[in-house]
Amino acid sequence: MRFLFIGDIVGRSGRRAVLETLPDLRARYDIDFAVINGENAAGGFGITEQIFNDLRDAGADVVTTGNHVWDQRETLVYIERQERLLRPLNFPPGTPGRGAGLFPAKNGAQVLVLNVMGRLFMADLDCPFQALDRELSACPLKSAADAIFVDFHAEATSEKQAAGHYIDGRASALVGTHTHVPTADDQVLPGGTAYLSDAGMSGDYNSVIGMEREEPVNRFVSQIGSGRFQPALGAATVCGVAIDIDDATGLARHIAPVRTGGRLRPCEPDFWRPPPNTGNAPGE
Repeated sequence: MRFLFIGDIVGRSGRRAVLETLPDLRARYDIDFAVINGENAAGGFGITEQIFNDLRDAGADVVTTGNHVWDQRETLVYIERQERLLRPLNFPPGTPGRGAGLFPAKNGAQVLVLNVMGRLFMADLDCPFQALDRELSACPLKSAADAIFVDFHAEATSEKQAAGHYIDGRASALVGTHTHVPTADDQVLPGGTAYLSDAGMSGDYNSVIGMEREEPVNRFVSQIGSGRFQPALGAATVCGVAIDIDDATGLARHIAPVRTGGRLRPCEPDFWRPPPNTGNAPGE
């Protein structure tokens, strides 16, 4: 299975870049299933139903979120009718929406997607490790799901790494989100679970984690706010990760970053890239 995950969309610039790029990525790499974290897509804070629908139309099979999921108040209502929009599953019982779902992929596989939020330096939520245990026990890899992907939305890389090792061998992949900076630790863990501490944001990197530079810098320097945070509107880099999943085991064979556009160095998964055409006939 060819799986694509795109990190946190930030504002109009990131949103436009993803809407323009995702159809090409799906076609070029023949993607079977694509997940996007869209929690900062609406002006940097939350996601509207129209934006969710636009992402679905562009090729997102599932949209995940995080701590900004309720910043657009309409989400409390429409999330109940949009089963492919997930919020962290370790929110308290009775919270609108759902944090997990089993969805069909293009190749016919059944993919379990889990959206979990960390607690370290974040909100005081239910234990994410226990939440993962419950879902993975209810829908085990290969007996109930052909592939399992976890978006672990957290501040601390230590908590993300601990979660990756905790579920190693029980899921196809765990990828971190939230910090908006892509990390270089993409790897397949010993048990076969693909891991990356943070996929990075899809937004303008001439910024402070996606926001216009002036106000964040001012707050760090003066400790006094002088205005609202506004998403940066320059050329966006679409950041994500490609994961190659073994159809027989549901475990990962390869993982690599995907980056295109904007300011960051472009990356593509070499394990999916077609061999170069040398122009020579076989045997020459």
